[in-house]
Amino acid sequence: MRFLLSAAFVLCWSSGFIGARLGAGSAPAVTLLMWRFLPLAAVLALVAATTARASWRGLTARDLARQVAVGALSQSGYLFTVYYAIQLGVSSGTTALIDGTQPLVAGALAGPVLHQYVSRRQWLGLCLGLAGVVLVTTADAAAGAGVSRWAYLVPFLGMSSLVAATFLEGRSRTRVAPSVAMTVHCATSAVLFTALATGAGSVRPPAALSFWVAVGWLVALSTFGGYGLYWLILRRSGVTEVNTLMFLMAPVTALWGAAMFGEPFGPQTAAGLAVGLTAVVLVRRGTTPATVPPAGSPPPPARGRTSGHPLVRPRAGDGRPRGVGRPGR
Repeated sequence: MRFLLSAAFVLCWSSGFIGARLGAGSAPAVTLLMWRFLPLAAVLALVAATTARASWRGLTARDLARQVAVGALSQSGYLFTVYYAIQLGVSSGTTALIDGTQPLVAGALAGPVLHQYVSRRQWLGLCLGLAGVVLVTTADAAAGAGVSRWAYLVPFLGMSSLVAATFLEGRSRTRVAPSVAMTVHCATSAVLFTALATGAGSVRPPAALSFWVAVGWLVALSTFGGYGLYWLILRRSGVTEVNTLMFLMAPVTALWGAAMFGEPFGPQTAAGLAVGLTAVVLVRRGTTPATVPPAGSPPPPARGRTSGHPLVRPRAGDGRPRGVGRPGR
């Protein structure tokens, strides 16, 4: 059962990149994202007004404003760059791999920004992870006919948005229920993408069946499937296992994209993914167990002011992990 749940979680979470690829040819990114989040926001708002009202008690306007900012960075900004990059022709596997470097980058920045300790082994892992990204990106760029070189910078902007949200969320002193965070983040995305689609004149959805298949795919598999299994595995096995599973997303997405869309997957891509996975193993060995969810996930119930990052060790004399949390999506 544990293996089946883990496999289903990896597939559902990876399906977000595939869903973006499905909808890329039928509508602009803002249109697809608008129609993904409008029904989600409506459903979550209804739940918040009925069964989840108790979760909102005690929250101040400042708490909600922080969640709006986190949602705008970790969900709106991140997803727009993912969808836009795929629409420009960047393969889903390459986009997933660049996105997957977020915890490594956040861990590296935790040293100079928060004055936390990052070991030599972890720095070596970070360099290996970067090498893996370069290998896969250059292979994708060489095989991607008609894809502008600057398009490969777009996923890095999304990853940077996630990192910024990571530090913003990590500084929060208030415990925010996952249902509240998800509702605020989805409502924020619905408003932002509706405004962008209106400004671009792209509100009306296309009549193509592929568009609604992509929307249904993203809502059912990526949101409810991915998040539902995330919380189930989190409660059954803990955050460390969920973090580990997250690093399988890039190779699974690359294989899926190659099989479904004919995206490039040659020896250099395989080598780059192998290097990236080696970097993850190297970074995680000898680190303290993570107490935060994977990148882009809703925050778990807080145990203190901040959550520990898997790449950041507590300072000597400190009785609890310190570092940055990961943002809600």
